Amino acid sequence: MRSYQRSVPAPADGLGLETIGVVAGSPVELEVRLESVTEGVYVSGTAHAAVEGECARCLDPLSDEVNVDIQELFAYPDSVTDETTDEDELPRVVDDLVDVEQTVRDAIVLALPLAPLCGPDCRGLCPECGEKWAVLAPDHGHETLDPRWAALRERAASTGPSANETP
Repeated sequence: MRSYQRSVPAPADGLGLETIGVVAGSPVELEVRLESVTEGVYVSGTAHAAVEGECARCLDPLSDEVNVDIQELFAYPDSVTDETTDEDELPRVVDDLVDVEQTVRDAIVLALPLAPLCGPDCRGLCPECGEKWAVLAPDHGHETLDPRWAALRERAASTGPSANETP
């Protein structure tokens, strides 16, 4: 068994989703243990990285951190596991080396939120004017007129109050 601590740069295409992820070249901190087992090398540990993105509701920039656990078996060549699993099903030990990039990438991407928020109470944007609800007055609103009632409203405005109404 061997333990390693490494700081590696994120891949050139970054790690993440369209709205949030680890910026390309930024450090990813790894703490891993490699253990020799019957069928291969078992890699376990953690990965830590800073993530940046934008709020899915108000589009403000946000930053956070992600911590993920890593657990993966890398099969030895010509082992029973190697022979009974597909090539894309389980990573392999190649020339006595294990490449944990895909394992770390998968763990980080799966830990990221699909719709990141700048805060749990973010109300987003007004659908009419596009302003942030957080900066708008509490009584902010837009009058929406059903086009089917437009003619009736115009007629009522041109004739004034009806006989049953008091001015």
